[in-house]
Amino acid sequence: MNYDVIVIGSGPGGYIAAIRASQLGLKAAIIEKYSTLGGTCLNVGCIPSKALLDSSHHYYDAVKHFEEHGILVDTPKIDFPKMIDRKAKVVEQTTGGINYLMDKNKIKVYEGMGSFVDKNHVKVSMSDGPEETIEGKNIIIATGSKPSNLPFITLDKERIITSTEALNLPEIPKHLLVIGGGVIGLELGSVYKRLGANVTVIEYMNTIVPEMDTDVSKELQKVLKKQGLKFFTSHGVNSVERKGNEITVKATNKKGVEVEFKGDYCLVSVGRKAYTEGLGLENIGIKVNERGQIQINDHLQTNIPNVYAIGDVVKGAMLAHKAEEEAVVVAEMIAGQKPHINYNLIPGIVYTWPEVAAVGKTEQELKDEKRDYNSGKFSMRALGRSRASGDIDGFVKVLADKNTDEVLGVHIVGARAADLIMEAVVVMEFSGSAEDIARICHGHPTYSEAMKEAAKAAWDGKPLNA
Repeated sequence: MNYDVIVIGSGPGGYIAAIRASQLGLKAAIIEKYSTLGGTCLNVGCIPSKALLDSSHHYYDAVKHFEEHGILVDTPKIDFPKMIDRKAKVVEQTTGGINYLMDKNKIKVYEGMGSFVDKNHVKVSMSDGPEETIEGKNIIIATGSKPSNLPFITLDKERIITSTEALNLPEIPKHLLVIGGGVIGLELGSVYKRLGANVTVIEYMNTIVPEMDTDVSKELQKVLKKQGLKFFTSHGVNSVERKGNEITVKATNKKGVEVEFKGDYCLVSVGRKAYTEGLGLENIGIKVNERGQIQINDHLQTNIPNVYAIGDVVKGAMLAHKAEEEAVVVAEMIAGQKPHINYNLIPGIVYTWPEVAAVGKTEQELKDEKRDYNSGKFSMRALGRSRASGDIDGFVKVLADKNTDEVLGVHIVGARAADLIMEAVVVMEFSGSAEDIARICHGHPTYSEAMKEAAKAAWDGKPLNA
């Protein structure tokens, strides 16, 4: 079979690349080694984790907040198997939707492991049949990532686990130890804390979510600590051992003293790494960097011009929406168009509660660049909408160029931050100013008013409700 585009991997990057290529009149095929489409995000990442986050949030509200709203119920009980079953149904519905999109767009799906024979031919080792070799003018690698590990930790995938197993535990942990205070660890730690587990987060750096703005890291840690999570930052893990159902983690703190943590489950969430095993990159000489990521140029091409790579398998933030944007860009370039992508405007989001969202430069990055800027900050607590819902934690911070007032970065901790951040992305895409945001009429009462107030604080230093 001959195709204009062959995509290896069916995650958000892969399936979107195939769809966009088909929309532009190109004959497309997709290769997926698993029996369901959607990759990590839909099967064991974004979608199932959000399903559990929402379910656990409902339970937490019923236990902690219903009474203050005048809602009196008997003590809620958790049917954990049913919660997990609901999560599985959400995944099934979502992945089934991808099958529909493949049929709708006339994309041929090959179930099996794809590997390069040469730069135009890919061998598909079928999961339920013989090998088949298909030909493509252009090939897109979208094989994603898998959880990283520390070299001295043995993952038994029962009690010493990755995020994949954390989504399918047979029980709620009594005490979950989380190694890594990044997005994945905090989200899954939040799920089990809401459901009644003790949760201890052990982080090597001196702040959680260390890649985010310092104010955001501090605020999120304060709020999650108030919810009951325990944090041990500046702790380097030395060993993880299991004896029966007990896990012991030993770590060295910033004073050089070794401390010990005990729990019944240990989630290792120390990042993710590019997944390229079995692709046969060596067969055509595709280059990878020291981190195992496929090397690309500004057009997402590998050193083999007709072979492209997108998403988690290349440099940059490992985010589903980043992979989707790269997918569209590659498909359109192959079709002869001239698309663009602005990596500075890809938002980062943490789906704890309150949520965290950010786009553009952090304050520390602007200081390092010695760039003059104004900072405007507004507390969610000052909003009528926040007081009405009881979601008073967090803030919006707007960073703007001191001379031009162009918005350089926006950082949010608060209810619906994941949705609020898109106003900032749109403004920044058009090089808008803090004054532009401040002069837009925002609905009242809404959480978005915090964006208007923070922008006004950055523009003229005079927010109206603070």
